[in-house]
Amino acid sequence: MLFVNLLIKPFWILGIDRGVQNTVGDTSYGMFLALSNFSYLFYIILDMGLTNFNNRNIAQNHQLLSKHFIGISQAKLFLSLLYFIVIFFLGWIIGYNAEQMKLLAIVGINQMLLSFILYLRSNISALLLFKTDSILSVLDRILMILICGFLLWSGLFPSKDFNIYWYVYSQTVSYLITMAIALFIVLRHTKKLTFRFNLPFIIVIIRKSLPYALLILLMSFYFRLEPVLIERILPTDIASYQVGIFARAYRLFDAGNNITNLFNVILLPLFATMIKQEEDVHGLVKQSLGLIISMTALISVLCIFYSKDIMHILYGMQDYETVEVFNKRIEESSHIFQVLMTSFVFISISYIFNTLLTANGSLRILNIVAASAVLINIVLNFIFIPNFKAIGAAYTSLCVHGTACVIQYYIAKNKFSLKINLYFWIRVLIYIVGIISATFVTTKLNLTWYFSFLIALIAGVGLAAITRLLDLKDLKEMLSSSLAKRSNNTKKQQNY
Repeated sequence: MLFVNLLIKPFWILGIDRGVQNTVGDTSYGMFLALSNFSYLFYIILDMGLTNFNNRNIAQNHQLLSKHFIGISQAKLFLSLLYFIVIFFLGWIIGYNAEQMKLLAIVGINQMLLSFILYLRSNISALLLFKTDSILSVLDRILMILICGFLLWSGLFPSKDFNIYWYVYSQTVSYLITMAIALFIVLRHTKKLTFRFNLPFIIVIIRKSLPYALLILLMSFYFRLEPVLIERILPTDIASYQVGIFARAYRLFDAGNNITNLFNVILLPLFATMIKQEEDVHGLVKQSLGLIISMTALISVLCIFYSKDIMHILYGMQDYETVEVFNKRIEESSHIFQVLMTSFVFISISYIFNTLLTANGSLRILNIVAASAVLINIVLNFIFIPNFKAIGAAYTSLCVHGTACVIQYYIAKNKFSLKINLYFWIRVLIYIVGIISATFVTTKLNLTWYFSFLIALIAGVGLAAITRLLDLKDLKEMLSSSLAKRSNNTKKQQNY
């Protein structure tokens, strides 16, 4: 799964998504990003926690797939109607104009399709069909690469004719095709289905998933609120531009989050099964934590030291810019990028402990932490954005995610009596100091920046192996053992 995503998603983000922003401009793309994140804030209405609830439930009770599939699908159709009512009403309340409402409608349809895809994939991953799920996780991106790549680079359409609507329509087509394929795969693994409307079942399922729904809603707010608040708080003449600048830095940050979030997909059914069978989760947590820290800390340090070079190569000078405007844009976006990539480490670590607590059903404490994070996020953004613009939102993100990560770590450590001792954290400290020192030295070498970057990357991987934070062999053996036990349990359920 990691290999497939590392192969496809970077090309999508750095090639297509970046190319679209460079073509349509910061203002147009900034409006799209603000509307996309606004629609995502209410994504939970589309899901109500059903996807996470279903993943955990089917992973522990494989035989329930046929029983629950029709009822949950009907519930999601009802929730989709409610979702559109909410986003249009709130969009009208906060003053979106006709053009913004039109774009919001298409973005909303895409969110609905994505919600159905994720629900279908939750069934596939719960059945431990990780290879199939890994293909589905990038299929929509592959299709969008083909469609947008053709529109942008085929030469059949002038680049000046390309607009943001072409981009969102290509998403719609890609999601439709992916959803159809995922539906076909799920139906192959279900037994006889009875198509009837079962309102009591829908109500029971939604009620059971409400704690998951609240958690996802709160996390959506403190993950996706910044672009929306930048666009709403700042004056109209600079708002979309500032969102566009934020988007340039946010793109790689979001790409990294998408990759590390894959651990959530893999670990949730494994943790759920291990907890149900009363197995010790300490080994899997520690191995996953070492892998995440070694990977994300290295990426973060490299991006901080080489932020201007990365922004420069991704977003060269546009035809409408002067040298002064270009340098100012690169300076602003690289500073935001440095701050966001620092918070990237905290977000990635929190995925492990958030997933562990979710698998354990500790939703109440997670919701309290998430609600506190949302409150801090809103307060700090209303202080920082008017004074510091987009960079203020980046510092808010760092404060919020850093605090949430530390709190979730201590909650999980106490609840599961995790034996993550001082020796482990000393190795982490040695590793981080080592990669910072090595990367600093490479910046002083008389080499082209990307050669220096590559040397620092190799040095970082070597340090991860020396400190034994990166031990893929042990992690593979542990995952294989867990999967084998889960497979045997599934066979027993099927025989029963």
